[in-house]
Amino acid sequence: MFENLSERLDSAFKQIKGEGRITELNIAATVKDIRRALIDADVNFKIAKEFTDTVREKALGNKVLTAVSPGQLMVKIVKDELVELMGGSESELNAKGNPAVILIAGLQGSGKTTFSGKLANYLKGRKGLSPLLVAADIYRPAAIEQLKVLGSQIGVDVYNEPENKDAVSIAQNAIKEARSKNKNVVIIDTAGRLAIDEVMMQEVAAVKAAVSPNEILFVVDSMTGQDAVNTAKAFNDRLDFSGVVLTKLDGDTRGGAALSIKYTVNKPIKFISSGEKMDTLDVFYPERMAQRILGMGDITTLVEKAQAQFDEAEAKKLEKKIRKNQFDFEDFKQQLEQIKKMGNIKDLLGMIPGVGKAIKDIDISDDAFKGIEAIINSMTPFERANPDTIDQSRRKRLAKGCGKDINEINAFLKQFEQMKQMMKMMNKMPMGAMRRR
Repeated sequence: MFENLSERLDSAFKQIKGEGRITELNIAATVKDIRRALIDADVNFKIAKEFTDTVREKALGNKVLTAVSPGQLMVKIVKDELVELMGGSESELNAKGNPAVILIAGLQGSGKTTFSGKLANYLKGRKGLSPLLVAADIYRPAAIEQLKVLGSQIGVDVYNEPENKDAVSIAQNAIKEARSKNKNVVIIDTAGRLAIDEVMMQEVAAVKAAVSPNEILFVVDSMTGQDAVNTAKAFNDRLDFSGVVLTKLDGDTRGGAALSIKYTVNKPIKFISSGEKMDTLDVFYPERMAQRILGMGDITTLVEKAQAQFDEAEAKKLEKKIRKNQFDFEDFKQQLEQIKKMGNIKDLLGMIPGVGKAIKDIDISDDAFKGIEAIINSMTPFERANPDTIDQSRRKRLAKGCGKDINEINAFLKQFEQMKQMMKMMNKMPMGAMRRR
């Protein structure tokens, strides 16, 4: 997402880089290119114009410090304005109540049911809550089955009444069920349609009136661009929802929805979602998204993803092994497993400043580690624990066992040895200094 927008903005900034100062002339050309980039990203013309008018005013009103070039100043101004356009700061989910009720609304195909499962998983795993999923889509039996499958995957109960065709009573009964079973969050997955229609609006409005939800989240497919924004407005006029969820951010999308929705409906984007896996849900942080759009990376999110997989006791054990130069292939394999749990490899690399641009045209599969794992899996337990014992005859056996060329085995073992040497150098540093890095 935003790849094309990022490139276009970078190109716009190049016009002013190297300039000694900001002038009406060089700002005009840069601002024009920024406006075109936003419109091409499916941002409404009025929003794009207001945005660039503000950027222009702020740029001309700023005296450039000697330590800051005009190009750097423009990047900062655009970043700050993008943050404001997308909401300024993150918006907390209100999940407090007895139970808290979260109503999920949106068009059919927007990813409501999948999001409902992801939200339950998020609230259970990261917030320590006990959610109950409610199948209130009375028109689509497949949605009920899908919710049951997702619930079983994440270990969350799903409430449904197959014979009941009244979404309001299903929602009310589910809340009673939640209280009786000490569930503290109820997530109600409502019916969607292929287009906005009056029957759907009346039904979801009736559910809202009956259960007085803490949150009403409007789920929108970000790949629909400006149409997503128009749909959000229609839903908000009837439901007055409390937040937006952008799904399918891993698709081929220009990003207009993310940049326009907050401005149009004045409601915050609360979550962003990509992929089908239940752990691919993130709180929406406007500043982090703005940094990613401008190619600045997103180290904070990368660190948080790492911490989510971080086991302190295991980390201390690993640190001791590294200090004693005992890091082996079993340890290495465990580290690969931790990285894989953090999410899509290319997305993770894109969070490192400067790396996203460098790898944009490179196809990095989530199976990138499979070759390495195949080599390690071909080793005996003794070989994994004692890397130095892998001589030429063992290497030939490994090559045969994992279906690799002997040269690939040699290259991998050489890289592993180089990594160990680097760890050896770190060993010589004092413990405090090592932790500070």
